[in-house]
Amino acid sequence: MSEGPKPPEDFPEVTPGTDVDATDNAVENTVPAQPDSGPDVVSTRHGMFGGRGSGDTSGYGGLVRQVVLPGATARPYGGWFDEVADALESALEQTGVGVGAIEKVVVHRGEITFFVRREHLLRTAELLRDESRLRFEFCSGVSGVHYPDEAGRELHAVYHLLSMTHNRRIRLEVTCPDADPHIPSVVAVYPTNDWHERETFDFFGIIFDGHPALTRIQMPDDWPGHPQRKDYPLGGIPVEYKGATIPPPDTRRSYN
Repeated sequence: MSEGPKPPEDFPEVTPGTDVDATDNAVENTVPAQPDSGPDVVSTRHGMFGGRGSGDTSGYGGLVRQVVLPGATARPYGGWFDEVADALESALEQTGVGVGAIEKVVVHRGEITFFVRREHLLRTAELLRDESRLRFEFCSGVSGVHYPDEAGRELHAVYHLLSMTHNRRIRLEVTCPDADPHIPSVVAVYPTNDWHERETFDFFGIIFDGHPALTRIQMPDDWPGHPQRKDYPLGGIPVEYKGATIPPPDTRRSYN
């Protein structure tokens, strides 16, 4: 009679942060991080659809929800996250930039994000690409986020980095105020960001200083405003249906 499958304890353990197979995606970091400083409350929303003035006819007018972001995470972060953080801090100190370039580190849902001060973004990106212990050679793009109630930090730019050498993924996040929406361009470090920065500028209005040709990429050149901001009007065209006129969404009482 053939033996059955071995019990789980007979299989070799896989240390978090080590490559299981060269063809796998970046290895998930399974070591739990330390408790963070608590969530950051960005804003409070009332009602399901943001109805104001005459009441919310959806029936959810009394609903109150907080918009929260995960707070800074305390060390140890767990697994290879600490290796990356140590290597980045060491490289920043050696080049004279200092660890003050990193505003905070957030470990959330098994992923690590470094919040970088915008004046140090370009140098930090260079170190992440060139330092042998880091080697994040590829940036898959930058995404914009708008939090209109986060005073002084309304606009966020999020960069997704991949180390093909070490099979790891991290994120960088940079903030800037709506009144001064300037962030250095990283196209000189990661050329793949060329069109991604143009798209983020087009839809969110973030100005990437030093970009070789920062123009709109999808909207017409004379288009007013930036369509993916939270405060951008919904727009719409009045529609007549069987004698009744349906107004655009942004002019309706309950969904304004």
